[in-house]
Amino acid sequence: MREAREPVGFQDFAPVYHPAGFDQELRVVLADVQLGRWLAVRDLLARTGGDWALRTARTQVLAAAAARTDAVEAWLAEEPESGDAVVMRARVAVERTLQAHRAGEATVGVLEREARQACLLAAQRLPSDPVPWVCLLALAQVDVGLQWGEHWRPAWEEMLPAGPWGLLARVGERDQAGNREAFHRMLQFFYACPHTSVADAINFAQWVVSWAPVGSPLRMLPLYAYMESYWRHRQDGTLDPLQHRQWSREPVIHYVRRAFHGWNDRPANGTSVVDLNYLAHALWAGHQYADAAKVFETLDRYATRLPWAYVCEDPSSPEWAVREFVRTRAQCLTTTRTRAAASPKHRLRFI
Repeated sequence: MREAREPVGFQDFAPVYHPAGFDQELRVVLADVQLGRWLAVRDLLARTGGDWALRTARTQVLAAAAARTDAVEAWLAEEPESGDAVVMRARVAVERTLQAHRAGEATVGVLEREARQACLLAAQRLPSDPVPWVCLLALAQVDVGLQWGEHWRPAWEEMLPAGPWGLLARVGERDQAGNREAFHRMLQFFYACPHTSVADAINFAQWVVSWAPVGSPLRMLPLYAYMESYWRHRQDGTLDPLQHRQWSREPVIHYVRRAFHGWNDRPANGTSVVDLNYLAHALWAGHQYADAAKVFETLDRYATRLPWAYVCEDPSSPEWAVREFVRTRAQCLTTTRTRAAASPKHRLRFI
């Protein structure tokens, strides 16, 4: 296997993996949740208020941690009238269902019904909140047999596949800015449903980009869909040896450039570290090293397992995914700095 080497000066770089990403407030609260404490969760969600993008992101991360504890159950026991606690119960129930589904557990059917009920109760308690509907949309990927009619509705455009469009509409009625997680849940449905394909997911992502405003995280969707296509071909042994070149060719490079155009180089609490990792990879793979370097500089030390695990030497090894991130980052930053040092403008400083 090939060595994953970095240029001189980068050997001591150690990436940081944390579900809170840039959100320092969330980072502190997660430590409490992991110990089964809920007071900090209540206070954080109260401060988050009606910032739907931030609320959606925070509740998703909190649920992943709380699913391994009884923190939300304890919160509900103390404050049964809390709308935020009811929403978090739905979040945790959905997270446990998805985990059981991925593990192939026999309990997934029971968990799915309980989660659905929790989501409907949360939607009733907080009718203006998009999160319960995002939760229902997340459950659609579990329904591979399409037992629920709401998961197979005609698309809004003729060329798009059927799917849980009604649930997406419910989210959109409450979060008109374009809820990032909701659209990613649609992608996941298209990946999982036996009647749709990754090609359908790509078409969906391209359609979203056709109307998503500059700076919207929805412009990142094609990067995920193209990477999923690459990964599936790699898994089933049908990967074209030249498929990695897709990132530098049309139409892929077009969507990479659109994702980069208007991206936020000053990350806020709700900025997705995963999005920026996908963007950095796509730019690097498309030989856009200077732009990739800008994204890596914004990321600082923050890394995510994907997409690097999909493209590294050994996808089953976390160490190889880390090496791929570090190697790619080093190449982009070194290339950019070398070019800057060689430019006439830079040399004039030393005259």
